[in-house]
Amino acid sequence: MGDLVQLTKTDGIAVMTIDNPPVNALSPGVPEGIAEAIDQINADAAVLAAVLIGAGRTFVSGADIKEFAKLRSGGARGTMDFPSVLGRIENCRKPVVMAIHGNALGGGLELAMAGHYRVAVASAQVGQPEVKLGIIPGAHGTQRLPRLAGVAKAVAMCAEGNLIPAAEALKFNIIDRIIEGDLLAGAVAFARAIAGKPAPKTSERNEKLGTAEENAPILAAARDAARKKQRGMMAPLAAIEAVEAATKLPFEEGCRLERKLFMECLASDQSKALIHVFFAEREAAKIPDVPRETPAIPVARAAVVGAGTMGGGIAMVFANAGIPVLLKEADQAALDRGLENIRKNYAGSVARGRFTQQFVDERLSMIRPTLGYEGFAQADIIVEAVFEGMELKKQVFAELDRAAKPGAILASNTSTLNIDEIASATSRPEFVLGTHFFSPANVTRLLEIVRGRATTKSVIATAMQLSKKLGKVGVLVGNCRGFVGNRMFHHYVRESVFVVEEGASVEAVDKALYDFGMAMGPLAVGDLAGLDVGWRIRKEYRHLEKPGVRHPIAGDRLCEMGRFGQKTGAGWYKYDEKRQATPDPEVAVLVRKWAAEAHIRQRAIGAEEIVERCVYALVNEGARVLEEGYALRAGDIDVIYLNGYGFPAYRGGPMWYADTVGLKKVYDRVRAFEAELGEIWTPAPLLKHLAETGGTFSEYTPGRNAIA
Repeated sequence: MGDLVQLTKTDGIAVMTIDNPPVNALSPGVPEGIAEAIDQINADAAVLAAVLIGAGRTFVSGADIKEFAKLRSGGARGTMDFPSVLGRIENCRKPVVMAIHGNALGGGLELAMAGHYRVAVASAQVGQPEVKLGIIPGAHGTQRLPRLAGVAKAVAMCAEGNLIPAAEALKFNIIDRIIEGDLLAGAVAFARAIAGKPAPKTSERNEKLGTAEENAPILAAARDAARKKQRGMMAPLAAIEAVEAATKLPFEEGCRLERKLFMECLASDQSKALIHVFFAEREAAKIPDVPRETPAIPVARAAVVGAGTMGGGIAMVFANAGIPVLLKEADQAALDRGLENIRKNYAGSVARGRFTQQFVDERLSMIRPTLGYEGFAQADIIVEAVFEGMELKKQVFAELDRAAKPGAILASNTSTLNIDEIASATSRPEFVLGTHFFSPANVTRLLEIVRGRATTKSVIATAMQLSKKLGKVGVLVGNCRGFVGNRMFHHYVRESVFVVEEGASVEAVDKALYDFGMAMGPLAVGDLAGLDVGWRIRKEYRHLEKPGVRHPIAGDRLCEMGRFGQKTGAGWYKYDEKRQATPDPEVAVLVRKWAAEAHIRQRAIGAEEIVERCVYALVNEGARVLEEGYALRAGDIDVIYLNGYGFPAYRGGPMWYADTVGLKKVYDRVRAFEAELGEIWTPAPLLKHLAETGGTFSEYTPGRNAIA
């Protein structure tokens, strides 16, 4: 049986224990061990019933994702066919009780459903999250789940991929009992009680499969929801099709269709991209010169300077993580406005069912408003979130240097400014770093952690660990203008404005990129964020612009007219009192006029060119960022763009997407744009090198000059 599955027998009850740390994944050896144990149980007349349980902190958290690549290439044929193992369990002559703690996810839930009974501790969770990897359950999950939980619940779990707690799983008959106290003892007692009784096979339970008339509206609603919420993704629709098959076909035929759909999804670019994302997020937490054992600074209390949109959101992030936070503003009116916005945000979360009122009341009590620096000496980390101007930030950091205790971390939420210059206003640059939250800070998962020249490894380790506690994906970046995300985004936005100046309509640009999969078009994003934000930054850096190089003009002209976007009722679009956008014909007239004055020739521009110019501008600058060492790896750039900028996850991020297009093709288009549009399109040396040598961004490792 090997070391991965142990079998013990006591008083007629066999216990199979999966011991494959850390999460008991179904790696090679585990299915074989289970099959061997089932064969022994079947052959032993003294065994009356069996229990299958996971050692350590969880039941089975799913398949070993690395095995999917082998399966895709046909290299996993030597390992045991997992669905056949599930058939052996279900056909076992002794009843098998699955004992669940921690998580039973994906293949783990499929394993559990092959048993005759399922028991779980109250804290357990179950789910079929495969769609998040661009695939569907591939070991009869779409066929067994509707037989236990009914069609509506099975469709929701397989198409959306969300986990459900044990209490909900009990309600939907996915589990049969919640065990109080020791799980193994409870499961063995349950097994003893059902020993000798007929064991129900999940595959033969058809009473919950419904009629075609009952299922039609459920399936139609699920497909509509998938097309809206998981726009562009193929796996959710495939999952719905597979669950529908369970209602129309005999079990074995349904399983064959599920397998066909599973293999189609697994072979897709979407699945490859989403599996890349899965590993890239985990890799982003690893900093080569900051080993895991690097001591971190305990963070028990926090403070935030600035109660505007960002500062208020950051205060909520700390409070939501259970960390008391001081929130400072310069005057009472601004502080009151900030607190009112926080209360409105929380009220919205309660109305949507995301938080309970009790949770919100507890969090609000953790946010303490102040007009001065009293109490800041108790904070372990202080985040500055004031207006984006260097002189103001340096003034605040000089004040923080005096107010904060020795060893406290001083962090700036700047989105573009030089962290080393900000740190120079303090006597402790080694404790200064950037924590660039993304708006809305209490929702968006990304946190860019900016390493200054003097920032210590301990401060970096603290920020990386803290990001996890705050529910964020922390990505370490280097200190350059705009860091990684905004430095690249500048080029993306630049091209979106250029193509408008050259003749594309505002709506056509946004639609092309929305159809590509972006959460919003770039011009709509500008209106949402406030066009004045970028305008202010451009003015701050105007002295660094190279003479004679073309710069977008239309965005600045709109700002000069007071059209800042949603907040002023007009930007690229017009907005009503509910901030609903409508195209503004006046903008088209103005842009034509400005283009004529600047001698820019207007023409028809198709969606393909719009996408290529905007996305390849992103990729070309990403190549520079990577080569210059401001990102540790291409995957980190992808994680930033997926979690902070609405890039479609099923395309894997800009660098992965470029790899899938082929870097030779991307490079050739960039060169063509350079010939047509000038030196702003000069190919990045790394893009040129990889295109000419057949390399990829995903395989590229930055040299010694990287931020590590």
